[in-house]
Amino acid sequence: MANLIVIGSQWGDEGKGKIVDILSRDADVVVRFQGGSNAGHTVVNRKGTYIFHLIPSGILSRGKLCILGGGVVIDPGALIGELDQLQAQGIKVGRNFMISQRAHVIMPYHKAIDKAAEKAKGSRRIGTTGKGIGPAYVDKMARIGIRMGDLLNPDVFRDKVEDNLVEINNFLRHVYKARGFTPDRIVEEYMKYADRLRSHVADDSLLLHKATENGRHVLFEGAQGTHLDVDLGTYPFVTSSSSCAGGACTGTGIGPTKIDAVLGVTKAYSTRVGSGPFPTELSDAVGEGLQERGQEIGATTGRARRCGWLDAVVLRYAVRVNGCTSLAVTKLDVLDGSRQLKIAVGYRHKGKLYRDMPADLQVLSECEPVYEVMPGWTGSTTAVTSYKDLPQEAKRYLSRIEELTACPIDIVSTGSHREHTIMLKNPMTAIRPRIRIPKVSA
Repeated sequence: MANLIVIGSQWGDEGKGKIVDILSRDADVVVRFQGGSNAGHTVVNRKGTYIFHLIPSGILSRGKLCILGGGVVIDPGALIGELDQLQAQGIKVGRNFMISQRAHVIMPYHKAIDKAAEKAKGSRRIGTTGKGIGPAYVDKMARIGIRMGDLLNPDVFRDKVEDNLVEINNFLRHVYKARGFTPDRIVEEYMKYADRLRSHVADDSLLLHKATENGRHVLFEGAQGTHLDVDLGTYPFVTSSSSCAGGACTGTGIGPTKIDAVLGVTKAYSTRVGSGPFPTELSDAVGEGLQERGQEIGATTGRARRCGWLDAVVLRYAVRVNGCTSLAVTKLDVLDGSRQLKIAVGYRHKGKLYRDMPADLQVLSECEPVYEVMPGWTGSTTAVTSYKDLPQEAKRYLSRIEELTACPIDIVSTGSHREHTIMLKNPMTAIRPRIRIPKVSA
């Protein structure tokens, strides 16, 4: 049995979709455990480009069961739109896709609250996607949320909508001067969604229990990244769910003793969407170059991503809190042609040197990165599929990432296509011996 969690080790957008797509070939079940349609995973293969917001990208692999776990918040309209798009692209979706009956439903009023609250914050805005993710999780914690199982029971659903709107309409009108909602229109709309999704709703925890008991390989797919985790990220500039490895257990109903390994995905540099501290951000031509070469535009938001040098402090923290057993480094090819590269190995703040990430957001936002400078490479790494074919400087760069994070690299991505990958070890299997990245002398 090999049950693997794949998480982002930066601020999301690390290329997890491609990695999950590749590893899905050796999995029997692929399950998404948190977040909502604010995620964006892009997969490019010989058949085309596929953009996922909710459905696990493992749906592209035949014979796999894909599940949206109970920790996910679901906009049923967005989900149906995604299902229709996949089917239009020739991807069959039937009993190979299931939804947890415990997953919470995003309602129209969640989106209205999200947008109104963000607008009211002005310069203090967090940078949400406005898709109702946060307010849906608020209702979940306030114990007034509506779950997928409720959606399938018309009487229960109507009662909950009517009860919620008494308070929510008052809140929208008096706090944000926004329009309220009528229960009839919501019920009519959502009952149509229920009819479409009914056959996909099931008990995810039971499905996963049976799968693991039968020796099936399960791949747990996270959205966003470690530093957007609501507990462990750069709070309050975070998402509203547990995007770290621990969220895989609470978001699916699987016990932690069933997990065999955790793979952290990181870009060869750093990016961040939205507001919040970003110590290695580059507001110059170098940053613009990374943005252009890396095509750093959010798949969900369409927003340009902030870019900067690789931050080993950020990565060490992610390795620690997730218990990462290995790393996947993506977009190595974006660094092609760089004369020199920098890696942040620490921070300096008011004369104090930090080797570990400070929990105080104010300190973090005022930190100056302490860089280690390394030579870049002029040769191309694009589409390279063998480690030995990489430029010597690229090998040295990867080796240094391993040293600074104390975590081995299993996968290196050298392009957007599925085939543009160096597999040093497949973390979904225990058969292939590890090809260690050797230390390269200066």
